Amino acid sequence: MAPDAALIAEMHATVDQDFDIVLKPISHPELGDIRIDESLFAIGRAEPPFESYSPDIVTDLSRRHARIFCEYGVAYIADLGSKNGTAVNGVNLQQKIIELHDGDEVCFGRALSYRVHFGARAVVPLRRAEKLISLTLTPERNDLGLQPVVVTRFPFLISKADETFSRYKDAHPHQVNYLSRRHAHIFLKGGSPFVEDLGSTNGTFVAGQRLDEHAKPLHDGEALAFGGHHFVYKVSLQKEEPKSDLTMTKLASLPQAGDGLGEREALAIEGEKTTFVAAADSFLDIFCIDNARQQDEKNNNEALEQSGDAQRKNDKHRARSKFAIFVSELAEAFAGSNGINKARAFRWGISLVALLGIFFSALYLTGSFERDLKDLLARGEYAQAAINAHRRLEQNPDNAELKALSVEALLKAHVPEWLTLLQARKFDQANTVIAGMKQLSIHNADAQTLVSELEWIGSLEKFVIGRGGVDAPIRIYADEERIKALLKRWDEDAQGHQRAFTAISSYVPAFKDRYAEALSHLRKLQSDDAVYLTAIERLKATIGSELNRDHAETLDAVLKEYSEKYPRIDGLDNVRQDLRQYIEMENAVRNRKLSSIITFLAKDRFSTPPFQAKFRALTSDGQFPSADVIRQYEDVSKAWKIGDANRAFADLQKMADGPWADAASNELNHKKAIFEQFTTLQKTRSGRKTDSSKYDDRLLSFYGSLDPNEDIYFIRATESDISAVKDQAIARAQELLNRSQALWGEYRENGAIEGKQRLDAEISNQFRTQARLLSEAHQDAQRGMRIYAQLKVEPPVQWNKVQEEIKAEAELQRKSLLDLRTVLEPRLLKAKLALLGDGQSDERQSP
Repeated sequence: MAPDAALIAEMHATVDQDFDIVLKPISHPELGDIRIDESLFAIGRAEPPFESYSPDIVTDLSRRHARIFCEYGVAYIADLGSKNGTAVNGVNLQQKIIELHDGDEVCFGRALSYRVHFGARAVVPLRRAEKLISLTLTPERNDLGLQPVVVTRFPFLISKADETFSRYKDAHPHQVNYLSRRHAHIFLKGGSPFVEDLGSTNGTFVAGQRLDEHAKPLHDGEALAFGGHHFVYKVSLQKEEPKSDLTMTKLASLPQAGDGLGEREALAIEGEKTTFVAAADSFLDIFCIDNARQQDEKNNNEALEQSGDAQRKNDKHRARSKFAIFVSELAEAFAGSNGINKARAFRWGISLVALLGIFFSALYLTGSFERDLKDLLARGEYAQAAINAHRRLEQNPDNAELKALSVEALLKAHVPEWLTLLQARKFDQANTVIAGMKQLSIHNADAQTLVSELEWIGSLEKFVIGRGGVDAPIRIYADEERIKALLKRWDEDAQGHQRAFTAISSYVPAFKDRYAEALSHLRKLQSDDAVYLTAIERLKATIGSELNRDHAETLDAVLKEYSEKYPRIDGLDNVRQDLRQYIEMENAVRNRKLSSIITFLAKDRFSTPPFQAKFRALTSDGQFPSADVIRQYEDVSKAWKIGDANRAFADLQKMADGPWADAASNELNHKKAIFEQFTTLQKTRSGRKTDSSKYDDRLLSFYGSLDPNEDIYFIRATESDISAVKDQAIARAQELLNRSQALWGEYRENGAIEGKQRLDAEISNQFRTQARLLSEAHQDAQRGMRIYAQLKVEPPVQWNKVQEEIKAEAELQRKSLLDLRTVLEPRLLKAKLALLGDGQSDERQSP
């Protein structure tokens, strides 16, 4: 992309302009200004300062998103084919380069926007640093005919279309085609040289490592390779001290404009050919997006096969030629004027030739396996190549070339199938493929690393998809540890993962899409980790703390707050269910209600870790009845449920001794009251013809006081009469609930019982009144809801809410009083608790 004449004039007119570009944040003012004082500035989510921002801010940024650069005093911006685009003043660049002006608004992605401001160049202290005169690329190999390259002006574009590399097209066409038209560029940053790959097909390598999306500094002596193993150079930097008078023109006698030579001509210097790059490329050309990638860029098996065959033929021809010359020269060396000497020399020569023949044959056979393996790869027989390489590595595990071929064969053979299974969400079958790859890589550490990365991506995708997608709810006590494990694996070596993924993509290009999707899922999990997982950890800590302090009743409000504040936290219903059960269990243990405790112990108990742990702690503290007491009460319960009241009474009397004697005595008194009421009801039943309303009232009152778990016999005995008066029973339940609601309203209007009233050394009239209102409201609500439950009729929804509110207040007041047990006189405490009732949500009340 060459600028037009008008633009060139403008550029030269401002060439001496000295300014910094300042990006002032609009969308996120808290981020602070970005000052650009270099000729090239990279925008990407892994580039500074964007990599320090929280994941939710940079979620729309691509890794290679855009570049801002200056040429001839003019600022430009180029989009690099980013996923979510770059806009200037609301207009999407669509992979174009445009000039920036003071006051422009630039938006990266959909939500990260800045205001452009041209400010005076920041004054920085002068550093006495070495000045880079030039950068020399010296070929690693002398037998390929490559020329050294001396770069004296920057930036320098590596391109197969440029004379620097295109000159080798006749001698090495397939190697030149491994280069892209915009392959990489070398530029200066802070006075030091950097190299950046421009998304080339076959990659750029520094010290043997393929570059990812980041530019990498170049150091003296490093190996720099473009597109593979042919264009490999050693980097050397020529610098001068700050006080030296040397200039670039003194480095070599460069041709002048009138010499008839171009600025990139090859010159003969001291007998060696060297390419001098004395004219800088333009960033405008470097960052033009090459949407239509040329077909002659080498990255296909057919071309590899053809070039490989030609190369092997040339190698064999050269080998035969050299060997023939050697034999000829050897014969001449042993030849002499004497016939005897000639014969003797001939015999020695034949022997030596035979030995050499054996040596060269062995040498040829040594590399035959690798050649066969390359032939399999060239024919696309990847699976067989992977198996053969595995078997060979078992015998020769240190063969570096064999390892590289093994990696290529393994990935090309199995990654496409694995990708298909992953796309179809057949995760178990995908894991089977990974298991097979693991088996084939047991002798190749390089392959093991890449297979491990594939396994990690499979685990990530299975977890995300299994939950219903990246925006699915996060289940407390279930998902957070899995998310942390996945993120920890990534954070341990993020750059290592990226290098591995890049390596896999170089062999299987289709992997790039899966890799990009996996990174998108990863970023979402990182965002969830910063927000939701942090909230979940706070909630878990609060639950544990309140349970340890015996303040379980406060957790209901906490759970409500978190469910409203963090709607994607799932599993809170299980926590609420455990909380209700725990409070009922706690009250039963505190009030020593044997029937409730043993009924609870027969249930499934708790489903969430903190309540399970608390239950184990209570069990180990001996707060539950012993196995012997439980067995004795189970005998009582069996007799009671079949209506054998006398046996139940006798068994309870046997429990009069021991740590639970008081609980057994209370249970005996309660069961006797139920039995006496039933006997009285039966007598009333015989005379109901004369006064049916009296019997119906007693029947409903009695029925409402029965426990559906314990008083089964009496429920069945009155069931037929209840069915006859079902409508009256429901009306009775409604009456109780209405009365409960009225009492609750009066209690709230007067104000809840305060701490001062609980601490008083006597029972005040206000405490007595409020305690009576709360206790009666609680009892009536329990009775009304129990009738609905026994009739197997669903109560109106509003009554569930009213009952829960009354229940929570009653439990809170009892808990607050019990916390004062070390302050209040025991008889006063007992009297105040009695006014509040026993606090049991499922205990029977005598009618």
